[in-house]
Amino acid sequence: MNRIQELATLGQSVWYDNIQRAPLDDGGLGALVEAGVTGVTSNPSIFKNAIAGSADYDDALGELAPTGMPLTGIYEALALEDIQRAADVLRPVYDRTGGVDGYVSLEVSPSLAHDTVATVAEARRLYAALDRPNVLIKVPATPAGIPAIEDLIGGGININVTLMFSLDHYDAVAGAYIAGLERLAASGRDLSGAASVASFFVSRVDTMVDQVLEEVGNRELQGKIAIANTKVAYARFHEVFGGERWERLAALGARVQRPLWASTSTKNPRYPDTLYVDALIGPDTVNTVPPATIDAFLDHGTVSPSLEADLDEARDQLARLAELGIDLDAITEQLQENGVISFANA
Repeated sequence: MNRIQELATLGQSVWYDNIQRAPLDDGGLGALVEAGVTGVTSNPSIFKNAIAGSADYDDALGELAPTGMPLTGIYEALALEDIQRAADVLRPVYDRTGGVDGYVSLEVSPSLAHDTVATVAEARRLYAALDRPNVLIKVPATPAGIPAIEDLIGGGININVTLMFSLDHYDAVAGAYIAGLERLAASGRDLSGAASVASFFVSRVDTMVDQVLEEVGNRELQGKIAIANTKVAYARFHEVFGGERWERLAALGARVQRPLWASTSTKNPRYPDTLYVDALIGPDTVNTVPPATIDAFLDHGTVSPSLEADLDEARDQLARLAELGIDLDAITEQLQENGVISFANA
């Protein structure tokens, strides 16, 4: 049993944070699934790197470019094909797990991140175009994205909520999911097929917070705040999905919205390359892991139920950060906006 498969015994799924045509052509994605990977996530930056940084798409581009199709149309044609093919590779996982795993995610255009109506329309269009039960449409946890999430879940479209960085983001997202399920139940539809993950970004928090800590001369908290922030969010997950409101939905077949740990590659070379996998292992979670980090974790990662350990210490670290006058809420809001801009540029 490899380390990814060991994580599954602790209740955590590993998804692959990458998509490219070559692994779809040569069976590489299938090999990852055999090794225990149970899902795939994508974003505009991943597709940019795949299309512009490889020769995988040259033939397809050669066919599409002369048609006069706009650039956004060419991108979408390439992305939709990759997502559909990946979904087909993962369909046996989806069937075997009863729809718990086996998903592939495609993001709505980040240029719509501040437009609720357009986000809903785009998500519905992409979901219909993909025509696969095991796809998740990614919607950002922006103020405009929150009502879109409720609307889409209420309409039976499965969602991967992206660009979450703070406890406030998490509370809004979990609330939107539950409200969407209540709308779905009120319409008389089956809740057992509704699926969603809430993508909580990790390492980018340390990247920005560490810079501020350096400026105020504190190195003790460097490399600790992202994990502390994530552990507190996981504790809130248990609170949200443990009350009476949730129990009424669970009785109708609803499944929890699993937290998904995103941005789990280590950006700082001073930190262990498996830091944001080793420290965040717990049940009812997903970690979406980029290629180099998967390789590192398979080679020398540490498998133990780490996510619920030292919660009081995590809260203390966040309190000490605030005592230094560092506003984590302001930092996480900036990180969300930076993420929207970065994806839009890609």
